[in-house]
Amino acid sequence: MVEVRNGNGRGPGLNPFPELEEKHAVVLGGSGFLGSHICTWMVYSGAKVTCIDNMITGSASNVGHLLGNPNFKLIDYDVTDYLHVAGDVHYVLNFASPASPVDYLRWPIHTLKVGSIGTHKGLGLALAKNATFFLASTSEVYGDPLVNPQPETYWGNVNPVGPRGVYDEAKRFAEALTLAYHRQHGIPTRIVRIFNTFGPRMRGHDGRAIPAFFAAALRNEALPVHGDGSQTRSLCYVDDLIDGILRLLLSDCTEPVNLGNPEEVTMLQLAELVQDVVGTHPGVQFLPRPVDDPTVRRPDTQKAEDLLGWKPQISLHAGLEKTLPWFRSTVLGR
Repeated sequence: MVEVRNGNGRGPGLNPFPELEEKHAVVLGGSGFLGSHICTWMVYSGAKVTCIDNMITGSASNVGHLLGNPNFKLIDYDVTDYLHVAGDVHYVLNFASPASPVDYLRWPIHTLKVGSIGTHKGLGLALAKNATFFLASTSEVYGDPLVNPQPETYWGNVNPVGPRGVYDEAKRFAEALTLAYHRQHGIPTRIVRIFNTFGPRMRGHDGRAIPAFFAAALRNEALPVHGDGSQTRSLCYVDDLIDGILRLLLSDCTEPVNLGNPEEVTMLQLAELVQDVVGTHPGVQFLPRPVDDPTVRRPDTQKAEDLLGWKPQISLHAGLEKTLPWFRSTVLGR
């Protein structure tokens, strides 16, 4: 069961967004961490969902609880190829992309292709079906920001030829292409800039801080902290993020909207929090900092609050406690 907590009267239950009942949504990249949560919430809201994913970083196990549901279909397919879905389609949601540095440094060309060609194919499907197109963009469009917190009006500080540029520039291009389709063809579009998000179904080996910290703490090993640990991130629990995403989908806002937790913590503070939640305190080990690693990351979420009535409800500590059983299972097998 999905729980939805917010100020608009939506409570726990199996139908968090009744506006989606009997709608058909195509979710590109729907077996990944965020995509699988999107599929779950939409199916539980009464929508029919077609999930398309080539499983490079996703996994069918992430949507295993939906297999057999008559309102859910999983297709193993590369969205950079010709994209066709039979019948009416009301929403096309593009979550297809490697999203962690480990992944997009391993598949740099595919990351660029899925951000450009894959977005183009998804927009083409939305245009053909007269559907709303939703782009999952990222806070990485701000690069290593010179402004903190980052509002949607900030153009960013991105190194286009650095190792992270394959992801950053793919998403920046995807935003430009999405709005070009909106302006030229008039299709309804939505763009979310997702800040750091965590929760169940994250992969333990994807290189991001929370999986790495949980894995180390559960093994009672020193937690890997890059640099001196003073760099900051803002971490949002996945349920809060999906709630905001679906509110944005059902809105009429075509411009990019930040979603994330506006509370900022350093990596050293996060490492201490994870150790407290796990109940082990092996300390930290300091590692070299990755190239172009952002020094600060914090969303200005005023736009989401004003337009969507949204702000995160789950504290970082509470979210870490909710996530612990997932990593205990995947890391320790229990």
